[in-house]
Amino acid sequence: MNNESFIQQNCPLLATVDSPADLKRLPVEQLPQLCQELRKFMIHSLASNPGHFASSMGAVEIVVALHYVLDTPYDRIVWDVGHQAYAHKILTGRRDRFERNRMMGGLSGFPNPSESEYDTFMAGHASNSISAALGMSIAAELTGNSNRKVVAVIGDASISGGLAFEGLNNASIHKNNLMIILNDNDMSIDANVGALGEYLTEMTTSKSYNDLRYKAYRFLRRHNVIGDKGKGLVLRFNNAMKSLLTGQQNIFEGLNIRYFGPFDGHDVVKLVKIFNDVKDMTGPKMVHLHTRKGKGYEPAEKDPSTWHAPGKFDEETGERITGNSDGKPLKYQDVFGHTLVELAADNQSIVAITAAMPSGTSVSMMQEAFPERTFDVGISEGHAVTFAGGLAKDGLHPFCCIYSSFLQRGYDEIIHDVAIQRLPVTFCIDRGGLVGEDGVTHHGAFDLAYLRAIPGITIAAPINEQWLRDLMYTSQLPDMGPFAIRYPRGRGELTEWKTPMRRLVVGRGQKLSDGDAPLAVLSIGTIGNEVAKAVEALKQSGVNVAHYDMVFLKPLDEQILAEVCERCSRIVTVEDGTIRGGLGSAVSEWVAARNRHVTVTTLGIPDEFVHQGTVPQLKKLCGIDAVSIQEKINQLLTTEK
Repeated sequence: MNNESFIQQNCPLLATVDSPADLKRLPVEQLPQLCQELRKFMIHSLASNPGHFASSMGAVEIVVALHYVLDTPYDRIVWDVGHQAYAHKILTGRRDRFERNRMMGGLSGFPNPSESEYDTFMAGHASNSISAALGMSIAAELTGNSNRKVVAVIGDASISGGLAFEGLNNASIHKNNLMIILNDNDMSIDANVGALGEYLTEMTTSKSYNDLRYKAYRFLRRHNVIGDKGKGLVLRFNNAMKSLLTGQQNIFEGLNIRYFGPFDGHDVVKLVKIFNDVKDMTGPKMVHLHTRKGKGYEPAEKDPSTWHAPGKFDEETGERITGNSDGKPLKYQDVFGHTLVELAADNQSIVAITAAMPSGTSVSMMQEAFPERTFDVGISEGHAVTFAGGLAKDGLHPFCCIYSSFLQRGYDEIIHDVAIQRLPVTFCIDRGGLVGEDGVTHHGAFDLAYLRAIPGITIAAPINEQWLRDLMYTSQLPDMGPFAIRYPRGRGELTEWKTPMRRLVVGRGQKLSDGDAPLAVLSIGTIGNEVAKAVEALKQSGVNVAHYDMVFLKPLDEQILAEVCERCSRIVTVEDGTIRGGLGSAVSEWVAARNRHVTVTTLGIPDEFVHQGTVPQLKKLCGIDAVSIQEKINQLLTTEK
């Protein structure tokens, strides 16, 4: 049954809501039913078309209440990360396209302004919502839209990120009317349970209380009892009194941000009242809501971590449909995890760092085996890198494992806090290259390029699991300095991956096939397996092309380059990364610097942002699947004749 048929049969209220304007026509008493139907629809849709499940299930009431109270899209909602925004997409005119969520040509898995005017800012990486929404709030004042409401919705994990704290700090000192919704699905609210606590949280959001509070402030201001500087003092005194009475303290009130809550984030009727009471208050304010990940679906409530992105599942039983993995290669991340434990058992100086992704990177294996030597620093990639530098400075060897697109957030720290001092940190860059359905914000397109500019860093990418293990082993040997190893998402190439580890010669690649054609192919990383298929297909047609796996981007194997330039008039480079600044650029620079009369053609991710799709679809789109590579080589050889 397709989504629209399912809605017509099972979600009569949701069937009438195609926009926030339709939502506002409903009486508030019907909103709980709408929330129930939204969850029912998401369960049905995501069972067969997987996505981010638990977070979106937990945020349904927040989404409904915000769109019910605010005048969107004129009023702005800025989502942090966007894992929780599926109900937002469904209510803002995209319900009929939700069955193509995260598919090529379909909806993005995250809020994206190019997709809808209701998506006010790009989401995908954590902790940026407060800064972006603060900018919008101040812009509203400066552009004559002072009645515009701006709301940032951020989770308890994202708010731990450094950028979020920078935004909070500035929200407290610049004039703005920003409202921050803290969607807290981890912290306990037990301390606030009780009659006094409930009374105070209700009272401090009420319109009458805040009108009285504002009139008192205006009276004191008019009689010169208080000025602008004294306003902060009064706010801090008020917050101190509230903390005394409720037995709670929080950092937000210390930053002069008015704090309300915590409230039950699944009571949609109460949320409507709270948002109505708070939305017109001047100055920055924080509304703290307690929610439950996976709300409304028992398997997800019991195991929200697994159900963050569970894949396909049986909507009736909750049984996940994982497929048969027997006899298939392990994921690269799992080979990394097993190898890290193996190395750490022999080398007591090895420690592991991850930024809120222990299971996603398989650092969890090290965490289980050596918990005292494993550090999950939360969503703070910049800190992770500098922390690794500090560990390395005093005798340890950190393996700092971060997704490629997230490591971008620690770029300055790589340069300043690791590379300049030539500290022995191994950067394990997971999700290098095209990652598939997570799309434009998550592709690891830029790591080869952004790292290559840094002096003194070794950059490598394995073609298979054996080379991954060898690179990891080599990186932790004495005097290696900063060492970056980049590998993709998904399964590897080998079923027998646990090979003895070898010390590699840094800067030395390998010849995978010889040839007599005037063209040679140079690849780096696992994309070399697509090249190998193309080269084999060419061989079957009578065309013999040499293929070299460079292994190292920095330093380059100059022996291979010299050999190829002597034998060939054309070089084709292939990489699963941007064509600007990576392997193709490095080879072109080497050839040009030595006045070699060789033409270099670069294949890789084009100089544009690539959206979502399956990895095979995206490789074809970028011209780096086996068939496309074969066609390009044939075309170049025909031109050569």
